[in-house]
Amino acid sequence: MSWLLVCPIVIPLAAAVIGFAGRGSERAQRAVSLAGALGLSAAAAGLLSTVWREGIASVQIGRWPAPYGITLVADHLSAAMVAVSALIGLATVIYAFGDTRPGRLSHALHPLLHALLAGVCGAFLAGDVFNLYVWFEVMLIASLALLILGGTPAQLDGAVRYAALSLIATTLLLSGIGLLYGLTGTLNMADLHLRVQEVEDQGLLTLVAMVFIIAFGLKSAVFPLFFWLPASYHTPQTAVSAVFSGLLTKVGVYALMRFFTLVFRHDVGYTHELLLWVAGLTMVTGVLGAASQNELRRILSFHIISQIGYMILGLALFTTFGLLGGIFYLIHHIIVKANLFFVSGAVNRLAGSTHLETLGGLYRDRPLLAALFFVPAFSLAGFPPLSGFWAKLLLIQASVESGEFIMAGVALTVGLLTVYSMTKIWLNAFWKARPDEAGPPPPLEPRRRWLLLAPIAALAAITLSIGLYARPLYSLAERAATELMAPSSYVEAVLGGDGLAVDAPDHGDDAE
Repeated sequence: MSWLLVCPIVIPLAAAVIGFAGRGSERAQRAVSLAGALGLSAAAAGLLSTVWREGIASVQIGRWPAPYGITLVADHLSAAMVAVSALIGLATVIYAFGDTRPGRLSHALHPLLHALLAGVCGAFLAGDVFNLYVWFEVMLIASLALLILGGTPAQLDGAVRYAALSLIATTLLLSGIGLLYGLTGTLNMADLHLRVQEVEDQGLLTLVAMVFIIAFGLKSAVFPLFFWLPASYHTPQTAVSAVFSGLLTKVGVYALMRFFTLVFRHDVGYTHELLLWVAGLTMVTGVLGAASQNELRRILSFHIISQIGYMILGLALFTTFGLLGGIFYLIHHIIVKANLFFVSGAVNRLAGSTHLETLGGLYRDRPLLAALFFVPAFSLAGFPPLSGFWAKLLLIQASVESGEFIMAGVALTVGLLTVYSMTKIWLNAFWKARPDEAGPPPPLEPRRRWLLLAPIAALAAITLSIGLYARPLYSLAERAATELMAPSSYVEAVLGGDGLAVDAPDHGDDAE
């Protein structure tokens, strides 16, 4: 079991190192990148399959017993997140083959992409708070380097903003870690679940929880901490934007879900009520920002923010059914959002622009691309029978069953406004006639065109499959949500028999 937990970190790290060493040969570097992505996908699939059959897995690095050593843990949530990250990583590698011409950019792109995937997978599998911070820093270094590839003024400006906010989040996270260690004497997350129940000053513990909400909120781009995202995500190479949109903010959402179900359960009436307000305001501000934009990647960037609100809503409800909906939404959104950024890059390559006023006629000129856009776009908006319909339905139903009728109305309204944005893109980029002043679309060799379209088609097929047959993902999200709401199985898997204890009180109604 131990090698399955280590492989999702070691494989992309090895691919990054070998890729940097082989940057003198474009063909060798691409072969290493593809092999690394395929290896990560195989390891992630094996890990998810094993966790599904055998339950939560953990390993103590160096054989130091928990809670003293470095712990890697895979429950159904973390295993699912590693698997979907591997999927997006593989799709991005293939897409980058068609999107990036041979040269300086591609030499750095593939190794940095694998370094980023190592940080993402490490964060999902980390069993202690300090190593979660370490993997966040690995992600930060790789993402900053990816942001500035190309060296354009817009990329440098976006990178400066991204770096500034990331440093603030890092400072807050380190401060929270120090305060939490001072209160409990441990940083192992399973051990923290037990130790926080013994803290005498519960008010101070709530204050520490607020520090973590702000730190992870910055990384998740929730209201009012989201302004760095639309200023930076539209600037890098399309492959980079896609993997950022799919994975980076979701690591922050994952951390919030992990901490506020496993560690900070002592004051749900305050912390989760705050998260409920954050979720609603994040949904509303994000979708209104998207409605005001006329550049494709800026619209999609603001929609990342609005959709994060749905995921936080599932956590804030603090019921098994609410978390089920949040996890379902999280996985669906990673696939859909990365795919929409892939589509935006294909539009740019095939039409020469991403500004809606200069686009048009793609429905007639590029009918396959139009069909492939329709699937993720209207899945994001919640159209049946696509995956987004079930994701939104689950969260709205969970809100109603929890008595949060206003939040159910907000979620429904934001979904309608998302329809407006996706329809605006469809009418301007695909349906209306191409403006005469736009000129002819740039030529693109067939091989590169199919390398762009193949990942888009594959992710669109997965989105449609989830919509038509949602039971497997529903069952996976249900198991993950059950483990989050009853953390004793997680604690036992990490600490063994010594970790058996009564869970902290569940202040939410189980809606199952």
